[in-house]
Amino acid sequence: MLQTGITGKREILVTQEVTAKAMGSGELDVFATPAMIALAEETAWRSVLGELEPGQGTVGTRLEIDHLSATPMGMKVSCETELIAIDRRKLTFRVEICDEAGPVGRGTHERYIVENQKFFAKAAAKRPS
Repeated sequence: MLQTGITGKREILVTQEVTAKAMGSGELDVFATPAMIALAEETAWRSVLGELEPGQGTVGTRLEIDHLSATPMGMKVSCETELIAIDRRKLTFRVEICDEAGPVGRGTHERYIVENQKFFAKAAAKRPS
């Protein structure tokens, strides 16, 4: 049952592939903000996946995050999310990202519950004929 308080946690190792230099968000070999955003989204959607009806999924619509500290390659980064509000189909998550030395990022993330097939069909209809 979907209810506030659901938590999620994911952890990754900062490798070359998730650096600012590799992702095009800067020139340094540190954990990239786009990688942090992807980690936050993945942690949130996976945390509620088992609570949805068959055929439903969630899509991210808003992410407000502060990137507080740089993380070099070789360190682990973990993300924790908590579902803090439910407004019909809108889900709001608290997001906290840390590396082995302390806080790296924090913010909020909104996702909407969708019917997967209907959502995909609407997106596909945007293609030119």
